[in-house]
Amino acid sequence: MDRNTVNRIYKKLSQKLGSAESELVYKNHFELLIAVILSAQSTDKTVNSVTQKLFSTSPNPDSALLLGQKKLQELIKPVGLSPAKSKNIITTCEILLDKHGGKVPDTREELEILPGVGRKTANVVLNEAFGQPTIAVDTHVFRVSNRTGLAIGKNVLETEKELLRVTPKKWAAKAHRYLILHGRYVCKAKKFDCRECVINNECEFPEKNF
Repeated sequence: MDRNTVNRIYKKLSQKLGSAESELVYKNHFELLIAVILSAQSTDKTVNSVTQKLFSTSPNPDSALLLGQKKLQELIKPVGLSPAKSKNIITTCEILLDKHGGKVPDTREELEILPGVGRKTANVVLNEAFGQPTIAVDTHVFRVSNRTGLAIGKNVLETEKELLRVTPKKWAAKAHRYLILHGRYVCKAKKFDCRECVINNECEFPEKNF
């Protein structure tokens, strides 16, 4: 896909989606980090329903530790994988307090040391919290990138690297938000709607659904 086409894709998505804010609800960097950890194999809607109560009493590492793993596990049960997630969150809080003064670090290396934080989670935090031009590739971003021909990759990492290579700097900060929202609501896995797609002229998918 040539550079002009790539630029048109992002321009059209930006016009359609505007500010393209994250659908996770949070008030500080710590809440964002916890929300993203909880979002693994869950939906933003479910995470938000859980964190509304969780963050009302535990908006920082200190208060989350006071809550304790047992109670935390019960609170986050609706998001799934609650035993592992609660354990990871408690350990993460301990590390944040011991090594970072209770603050969320702003480097990939430090973030990925935290339990429950992989490359995708780190990318989201770096982008949403610190404005770094990272692109978090989840199932939606992976599908849209490969289906449209924007960035072809055999796996998540290959796709991320290709997206970073082809995405113009002016769009880098918002790229993953545009792609994830487009994949979530328009370019869906099965019931994708090309009639509602603002980039259907640029998309190279051969089996469009009109």
